[in-house]
Amino acid sequence: MSEIKFTYFNAKALGEVTRLLLKYAGIDFIDDRFPDEDWPKIKPNMPFGQVPALTVDGKTTNQSVAIARFAAKQAKHQSKVGSNDWEDLEIDAIVDTINDFRIKIQQYHYEPDAAIKEARKGPLFQETIPFYVKKFEEIAKKNNGYLAVGKLTWADFFFTGTIEYLNHMARVNLLEKCPNLQKVVQNVSSIPAVKAWLDVRPKTED
Repeated sequence: MSEIKFTYFNAKALGEVTRLLLKYAGIDFIDDRFPDEDWPKIKPNMPFGQVPALTVDGKTTNQSVAIARFAAKQAKHQSKVGSNDWEDLEIDAIVDTINDFRIKIQQYHYEPDAAIKEARKGPLFQETIPFYVKKFEEIAKKNNGYLAVGKLTWADFFFTGTIEYLNHMARVNLLEKCPNLQKVVQNVSSIPAVKAWLDVRPKTED
């Protein structure tokens, strides 16, 4: 593949999934990170004023999930997408559900109004988080340490690349009592190309 540049803040957050997948696929890319204070001057040059953004041969697009799916398709030596339309649907469904979960936690974490944030806290931690974590744990158990179709797919990369951000926003270890979800993360993190990236990537809080 020709020159690839992945543009995002100096954070894991919505960017780490694609970085993991590109590293797994053995694709060289420019890890284009910028500090928060540079965002106002970068934003006008980004599609829809959003990042992450992926640039391939001068063509740039946005949307983190779409970019991650594209990155997964580049691992042609051992594809992490489905082997048929139904498997692709199962993978996409769990990825979208993880993203839904992320948005619910994010709405609490970034809420600027203290009163609204406090009102959201109880339902989030007493209902929403336990519900999603239990469901994900059941799915991982059913799939023997994977989140879809009983094998390693980009859904597992998506979860692994997102969980640190979720933990950061929730200020708790969401996987503390979830051995099967811990196995999902371990299955991805122990892949040599992924482990090599985890050992050298920039250290960031989120």
